[in-house]
Amino acid sequence: MDGRMLARLAAIVFVAIAITASLIEMSRKDEPVPVRTAPAAQPSDDPVRADLRRCQQMGRSALEDEDCLTTWQHTRDRFLGREPRTGEER
Repeated sequence: MDGRMLARLAAIVFVAIAITASLIEMSRKDEPVPVRTAPAAQPSDDPVRADLRRCQQMGRSALEDEDCLTTWQHTRDRFLGREPRTGEER
């Protein structure tokens, strides 16, 4: 066999394999993957959370609100694991 004939034969074999692989892929039936959903988180009845939400909605005026400043101080202490401050210590 000369080189030209060998190249043609290789091309025919390659095309036959490609067509076969395409037919196999097209005949495959995809089964839908079951979707796992995480359980919805239940909001807690934490009064600090409600105060934080209120302060968030106040915007910049919350910087001058004593209740917001106290709530932020309490939240910061709770996050850092410190004992809550009493009185007007800052």
